[in-house]
Amino acid sequence: MREPAISKSSLFGGDANLWQPTATLLRLQQRAALLQQLRRFFAERGVLEVETPQLSHAANSDPYIESFALGAAARQESLYLHTSPEFAMKRLLASGAGAIYQICKVFRQGEEGRLHNPEFTMLEWYRPGFAYRQLMDEVEALLSRLLPSAFGLQNGEAAERLSYGEVMQRYAAVDPFCATPAMLDAAVAAAGIDLVQRPEAAPLDRQQQLDLLLTHVVDPALKRNHKVLFIYDFPAAQASLARLSDANPEVAERFELYLNGIEIANGFAELTDAAEQQRRFHAELALRQQRGQPCFPIDNHFLNALVQGMPEASGVALGVDRLLLAISGADSLAEVMAFPFDRA
Repeated sequence: MREPAISKSSLFGGDANLWQPTATLLRLQQRAALLQQLRRFFAERGVLEVETPQLSHAANSDPYIESFALGAAARQESLYLHTSPEFAMKRLLASGAGAIYQICKVFRQGEEGRLHNPEFTMLEWYRPGFAYRQLMDEVEALLSRLLPSAFGLQNGEAAERLSYGEVMQRYAAVDPFCATPAMLDAAVAAAGIDLVQRPEAAPLDRQQQLDLLLTHVVDPALKRNHKVLFIYDFPAAQASLARLSDANPEVAERFELYLNGIEIANGFAELTDAAEQQRRFHAELALRQQRGQPCFPIDNHFLNALVQGMPEASGVALGVDRLLLAISGADSLAEVMAFPFDRA
């Protein structure tokens, strides 16, 4: 017997239009072209493309990033989707892989909005022997190829570079290294940042104060005043995987890249001291416990790789979806993804 035909008006539940992609065919073609350009750039420079697992026995301990935990009943343990390929790629560095890169999907809970999606595409690469400022130069070289108009190359201009201290003092009127908690509270209040939803029993810590000033005061100013900007030399507390400066241990050798006020990339000179890295992981877990956040197992495979010896290197993670947004002139990630989270 023939199955009855299903009319176009029939619904199988939910909104009948959510099967459609949110990105146009042109944007999907632009994504494909971008991926080809990225691979060509690294092939020309002799950087090896690698693949590492997306599923891990360990998870990110960063209090500001939440992992997806997956049950594995047959093994009676939890597994975790990676928030970055960083730890596995550094294990490859320790094994002697040399300069490497990877383009992959990564997963972070609670990240949804115009510029966030729980699943997104990351480009990450590592350069043994590079100082972090050399890696900034290479990031700029990549963008110069992909977005030449953004740099005004016809005038020989380059991307702007300002330290974290400079941008905080210029736009938030605070010295992030010297300001007292009371001074930071005053700056948050002066900016009119709404804290109504925060419980009174949980006052802002220093990192949260600085993050609020960065996102609510500095980022909008960057969008108005800087088309392409590298921010470098962050406070040590904001870089759990980065080397600290030999000249100033309060400063981490870390940088971020902003395009039109939107963070595109985050990089740093890599910490290679296993004992110090373990100490930082445990400090993060203690903070997570204090805040009532879930505490996940740390990556001992990564720590053991550091014990064996990882070469001095710098690495950077770049959001491919946000980069495509800048290249295409789109306004939200939904315009450059086939199916964002609400249609997955």
